[in-house]
This record gives sequence, structure tokens and C-alpha cells, in this order.
Amino acid sequence: MLTRELTINNKSGLHARPATLWVQTASRFRSKIKIKRGGSVVEGKSILGILSLGLSAGSVFELLVEGEDETEAVATLEQLMIDLENQDR
Repeated sequence: MLTRELTINNKSGLHARPATLWVQTASRFRSKIKIKRGGSVVEGKSILGILSLGLSAGSVFELLVEGEDETEAVATLEQLMIDLENQDR
């Protein structure tokens, strides 16, 4: 299992549009993908789960990925967070 601590650096946080992009990206992988914030852990391929975390600008969360393509999944989702940040500029 791979874990990464990520920070939401775009102005609007992980609201509906970026959360949808996250889910679409995460769904391409066979690995199990979870997002942990505080005491809550949600399915990383679930729009409702992600939105329930209320990830606003500056929020820190842990990405948990386990499976055959976990390395690629983590790298791709990290890059998505960078791309979302760059869209705000």
C-alpha cells in the first residue's frame, strides 16, 4: 500500500467539478483508492464520499492506494492536484 499526504492548493477546494475529475481519474485504476481526513475514510472513487469530506482550500488529506497499479495511480492523482492548482492561476 502507498500513502501520500496531499494539500488542496486550488482556491475553490475539491468541490463538484474537481471532485468529478478526481473520480474519473481514480476510476481508471484497478487499485483500491481511499481518502482519509481526520477520522473519516471514504472511497476515492465516490463523488459523494469525496464531497462529504468538505475539502476546501488548504485542506490536508491522506491518499491511500493499494493494488497492482498503485504506483501509477498515486502519481496520476498527485499530478491531477497540481493541474487543478495551476488552473486557478
